[in-house]
Amino acid sequence: MNYRNGKVTDVQIAYIGGGSRGWAWTFMTDLAMEPDMSGTIRLYDIDKAAAEANEIIGNRLSAREDAVGKWEYKTYDSLQSVLTGADFVVISILPGTFDEMAVDVHTPERLGVYQSVGDTAGPGGIIRALRTLPMFVEIAEAVRDHAPDAWVINYTNPMSLCVKVLYHVFPQIKAFGCCHEVFGTQKVLKGIAERTLGIENIDRRDIHVNVLGINHFTWFDYASYKGYDLFPIYREYVDSHFEEGYEEKDENWMNSTFACAHRVKFDLFRRYGLIAAAGDRHLAEFMPGNEYLNDPETVKSWKFGLTTVDWRKEDLKKRLEKSHRLVSGEEEVKLEPTGEEGILLIKALCGLGRVVSNVNIPNTSRQIANLPETAVVETNAVFERDAIRPVVAGSIPENVRSLIMPHVENHEYTLQAALTCDRELVVKAFLNDPLIKGKGCSEEDVRKLVDDMIAGTAKYLPEGWKK
Repeated sequence: MNYRNGKVTDVQIAYIGGGSRGWAWTFMTDLAMEPDMSGTIRLYDIDKAAAEANEIIGNRLSAREDAVGKWEYKTYDSLQSVLTGADFVVISILPGTFDEMAVDVHTPERLGVYQSVGDTAGPGGIIRALRTLPMFVEIAEAVRDHAPDAWVINYTNPMSLCVKVLYHVFPQIKAFGCCHEVFGTQKVLKGIAERTLGIENIDRRDIHVNVLGINHFTWFDYASYKGYDLFPIYREYVDSHFEEGYEEKDENWMNSTFACAHRVKFDLFRRYGLIAAAGDRHLAEFMPGNEYLNDPETVKSWKFGLTTVDWRKEDLKKRLEKSHRLVSGEEEVKLEPTGEEGILLIKALCGLGRVVSNVNIPNTSRQIANLPETAVVETNAVFERDAIRPVVAGSIPENVRSLIMPHVENHEYTLQAALTCDRELVVKAFLNDPLIKGKGCSEEDVRKLVDDMIAGTAKYLPEGWKK
């Protein structure tokens, strides 16, 4: 990298999963709107044609006059070549296909176990991890061998386990996980503050929060806006709007399959006293299966949805069509703020600023005092030149810690299961999972479920699972 006049040039970013039809375009947008950095985006994907399509899309975007950030996009053939000389590594991959995700999400329904996402917790998250973590072992080994000093930014789920295995394989790796769920809850607090205080256009970043928990099951025990303690404001709003929840100002918001009315958040606040800081679809999966996800009717009553894999397949078709239009020039990438912070974090690590943001890293600095050091936790951290300094978030109240610990335990079981192809550890994780425990599933049924789900994803598992 080269520095001059407050700008940095020749930044080398390796993008593993660079054929993405979605998040890659978000990344390109943010890069094109950042005037103080430029360099090369190295695209690598097992689907080389998809990466080559993004090479065309990225270079066409960079050539536009309204793109103030100038980047060259190149496709690479191997992990070794894409990583050698990289300053940053971005990982955003889909482990397997949506056919395998259909197994993750829908097979447990035969036991009455429903999942609203199926990529982080629950049986779906565990099985997804079995096919994801071996890929991350390969990536971590390649980073160790070819880019040991690069900063590695993970966006792939299950987030906690992906970051955990990177450090397990290469303890000196400089890796962290980024997730925007906290931003969504800041936006809810912003909206409630605007409605309650009569203040317009509050900046989400001015909602200051203390973040503590694990990815997709994060919590705030502090929230303020310019001198206002937001907890009593939130409490009053929850009490007054518990039944209808908090609805976005956009009248079409409920048309999104990812929409929710934040009623799960509201209920968790009443029960536990902290502000749950993720989307309701994620939060519900960490709780017992006889609560928010008891059945589709219960889900509907809480005003969120079960995202079916059929919907994801249809959405992929639309994104493939959009990719063709972007490649041909029939459509252009829209240059407007995405709300993500990845580029701001890269900029800070380059020394062009100082940012406080939520991050997923091991708890080795005891950011959360009463969770194990081996856990990957989500808290705030300070990003500055070549450094991430985790903020000490304090201890989690015992009633919330008791909700988190089964998942921390399952991260250990699942990591070891993925590395050793140990079916018994998968059974142990399933039996320990709150969704399954909440439905009172028998061990015999759980063992059969494990066998069938492993068989359903075997194409993407190491040979050890096929014995």
